[in-house]
Amino acid sequence: MKQKETVFVIPTHRLRDVAQTIEKYDENFWVNGHALKIIVFDDSSIANHEKYYPLLEQTKTVNDVFYVGPQQKEQFITFLNERLRDRKLELLVKNLFRPSYGGNRNFTLMYTLGHLMVSADDDMRPDALIETSPESLSGDEICRGKLIKSNQKGGYVHKSFDLLTAFGDVLGQKASHVPENFEAGELVLDTAMDLETNTTKGYFRENSLLLQQGRVLNNAIVKIAQTFRTGTNDIDTLDFIHMYLNDENQISPNDLNDFYILTNFRPVITNKNWRMDCGVAGYDNQLGLPPFFPTRLRFEDYIYRIWIQQEGIAAAHS
Repeated sequence: MKQKETVFVIPTHRLRDVAQTIEKYDENFWVNGHALKIIVFDDSSIANHEKYYPLLEQTKTVNDVFYVGPQQKEQFITFLNERLRDRKLELLVKNLFRPSYGGNRNFTLMYTLGHLMVSADDDMRPDALIETSPESLSGDEICRGKLIKSNQKGGYVHKSFDLLTAFGDVLGQKASHVPENFEAGELVLDTAMDLETNTTKGYFRENSLLLQQGRVLNNAIVKIAQTFRTGTNDIDTLDFIHMYLNDENQISPNDLNDFYILTNFRPVITNKNWRMDCGVAGYDNQLGLPPFFPTRLRFEDYIYRIWIQQEGIAAAHS
């Protein structure tokens, strides 16, 4: 069977931070024997583009790196409007691709149409902090993690994983064809998160992900996947305030730098995916995917939470 082509994308509006991100992922891909396109989708202003693009040009990589910035985006929108030949649609096109979290990700969908896509935020890295003495998970528990003080010595390691293989094992695959070590269920619950509002329930130094029982159809296709292998905790602004107030030795709020480490995890596929943390995520874009909703708020990926509930579509956490 022909290998499905995977494209790696980095959506960003902080071009100055991207060079190091590219270097880390390029090294991960090279060490694990992968060759693929890396595309940066930049939402920076023209001024920031001119200031920081030279840093990107100087980045040395094994894999080819491509750049889609303000000028390229304008050219693409012009090309798209010319192909549509309908002035009434121009406002819709402009809104779908306007500078925003959702707009930038819509460019990633268009440029990777027909392929598998793995997307990473510019502040993510291809490794996780893993506890050196992992504890066993309970029957319905698929992941457990905790916050530790940054000055804590020992008890955990930085561990790098083969991310592309982890995503390739599931993306575009039927549920019956994923590796045998995958559990299956209805959805994933987070002991620290409210799934409907996507906010934390309070300040917790430990949390677990629980698998709600359910049957995944054998012919369901995995269209979106997330990974435990780059960390998985969601921290709200209010949580940072609690972290500061609960530490009597904390003098400055600027010194908040606790680490989130994983105690243990195991992979699953689910019918629904209400817990989306898309810092690093994979998408099966071979036949096209729904667009993100560009908004001033951070709920653009809710369309995927609803869309994934269709019969015949599944999500993965690996």
